[in-house]
Amino acid sequence: MGDERDQATGGVTSAPGPDGRNQCLRIALVAPVAQPVPPPRSGSIETVTDLLARGLVARGHGVTLFATGSSDTPAALHPTFAEGYHADTSLWPWELCELFNLAAAVERAADFDVIHAQAEYAPLGLAFARLARAPMVQTVHHWPSDAEVALWSRYDDAPFIAVSNAQAQRLRGLTVAGVVHHAVDTDALPFRADPEDYLLFLGRFTPGKGVLAAIDAARRAGPRLLLAAAENAYYREAVAPLVDGRRVVFRGEVGPDARAALLGGARALLYPVEADEPFGLVLAEAMACGTPVAALARGAVPELVDDGVTGGVFETLDDLVAGLSRVAALDRARVRARAVERFGSDRMVDGYVEIYSALSAPAPLPRGVSRR
Repeated sequence: MGDERDQATGGVTSAPGPDGRNQCLRIALVAPVAQPVPPPRSGSIETVTDLLARGLVARGHGVTLFATGSSDTPAALHPTFAEGYHADTSLWPWELCELFNLAAAVERAADFDVIHAQAEYAPLGLAFARLARAPMVQTVHHWPSDAEVALWSRYDDAPFIAVSNAQAQRLRGLTVAGVVHHAVDTDALPFRADPEDYLLFLGRFTPGKGVLAAIDAARRAGPRLLLAAAENAYYREAVAPLVDGRRVVFRGEVGPDARAALLGGARALLYPVEADEPFGLVLAEAMACGTPVAALARGAVPELVDDGVTGGVFETLDDLVAGLSRVAALDRARVRARAVERFGSDRMVDGYVEIYSALSAPAPLPRGVSRR
């Protein structure tokens, strides 16, 4: 295990407010330990966890981040591993690394008012939910199957926080403590009023992300398409043969600054997903730059994109191609303003603090019984 660099919970002591809820909360944030928080390149979970930790600390809450020692955070850091298992391949299997990180938070549960576990692949923290001495809440960052939800229902009393209403509907039969949309750092995603003449696909190369549909749509619509994602086997087998360096250009995986520049320079972001997703952080990132999105109505897309304001939501790829010029002509200043309103970090932090406070509030006592 890594060296202990945190100091309990940053010196914050819980104090009940007038409504019985904690005004200053002691919060354990359990991040995945695949890579640092924030991530050096892509990683939506680590990006959102970083924004949440910074927002909570700025409000005076005592936050301990359970993550890799290579993380950079204003929170107290519990470095379960010096590096993530993506960098140190001797840390395997990955499931054991994630369990060790979760266990480290549970072992210190008495130090916290709430433990919030961010689950990259599955809510492994469910196994600790009835053992922890503090309320433990899970966030999962994928679209769960019926079989997964059925398995998780063995712990149907363990609370979840959904990242969209669409995902909350998938968690039927489980305890959903609330819904909080992800946030983006709008200051790091500058507005650009004058885009260049290209469309953008930014995301992982997988069949469900719809990269082949994006290439088809761009070729039919006319503008060149830039692809920004890490090369993998699916890219080499299915995508690379369609990349010609002129109409379809491969840019590879990009860091935060280059990511913001690509998003801001695009006439529109193409998001023709073929599999339901619980959120889609790149949608919020693009809109924060003023770039409208053209997306298929799958998963949380209709919940996140204001059709006709911040982009277009389409039922079919043919509809998307036909409506792409309308999307690209949307008022980019209005796109930016709406994104800041809906996906700014203050709004996200507000939502989480409300849920944390509710989970950590003392249970009501029976009538006639006083708490001493």
